[in-house]
Amino acid sequence: GEGKDFWGVDQDLHAVAKAITRYVTINQRWNSPKFLFGESYGTTRSAGLVNVLQSQGMAFNGVVLLSSILNYGANSPGLDQTYIGALPTFAAIAWYHDKGPNKPADLNAFLNEARAFAIGDYATALAKAQNLSAAELDASATKLSRYTGLSPQYLKDANLRVSQSRFRKELLRDERRTVGRYDGRYEGIDLDAAGENPDYDASDTAIAGAFTAAFNNYLEGTLKYASDAAYKTTSFDIIRAWDWKHEQPGARFPQRQPYVAGDLARAMRENPKLQVLSANGYFDLATPFFATEYDLSHMQLDPSLRGNLEFRYYPSGHMAYLNVDALKQFKSDLDAFYDRAIVAERRY
Repeated sequence: GEGKDFWGVDQDLHAVAKAITRYVTINQRWNSPKFLFGESYGTTRSAGLVNVLQSQGMAFNGVVLLSSILNYGANSPGLDQTYIGALPTFAAIAWYHDKGPNKPADLNAFLNEARAFAIGDYATALAKAQNLSAAELDASATKLSRYTGLSPQYLKDANLRVSQSRFRKELLRDERRTVGRYDGRYEGIDLDAAGENPDYDASDTAIAGAFTAAFNNYLEGTLKYASDAAYKTTSFDIIRAWDWKHEQPGARFPQRQPYVAGDLARAMRENPKLQVLSANGYFDLATPFFATEYDLSHMQLDPSLRGNLEFRYYPSGHMAYLNVDALKQFKSDLDAFYDRAIVAERRY
């Protein structure tokens, strides 16, 4: 095949589905427990893939979603959901860097406050848009400052809508530092402190060399696989060529931006024993945890199925396992999840 046969949301789903089906058949594993584990775009893949495979007759015990992106349409111009979804992560990062007045001792309690403000007063203020009065704007900016660590004047100048990139540049501007996208605890140093956006993602550059070296070593040393092509941690050529259209089950027309929480919801309805674990890093700006909570809570699951969905949180970023303590807890949580999902099947 050619690249275009694989470089797209649905092309990818069908290619991976074929690979899994072939593996299961050749290795005679049709009666074995089955789980999908997706990270980052892998959550987009897994949420769609479980529905594809189950529609072809392969039932699953569970799906693990680490650092999820399930709705690409939420970032469309004119919509405010992306700002609401990012706010609690802004709060976590500001808390970590000791920004904002009267830093609370308990991060979890602070994030619960941020969640309530994001979906409540903040969402209301954004919905009023240009009809927000001057007094309401002042009050909203003051409250928002408590959670973001940014000045009320900056927030008013931004119409209460601060992009993730702007936040990363502004939070530590007075220290001439930026914060990471994959993990907001990391700090970067730009050429100057006057710019609009960070020059790079410090949480990416801090680990890219180690990952690239480890993977190349695995290919050559363990798999004994040699290739003239260089391994790329990110291929922008493929990203630019990616076909984002998605045929969601039951929809009349293809989506131009994929929304796969609906695919996952259908898989859970058709397989009432399917278990889902959503794992999230508090300091992850690439896939904010509150946006994931919003998407999964809007699957409109029947009350009998809601207990099949559980959430776990870690004091880490997009790759939660980079924090050694989080890695140990995540491993423990996965062991327990796999056991529960297999027991659930046997009881069904």
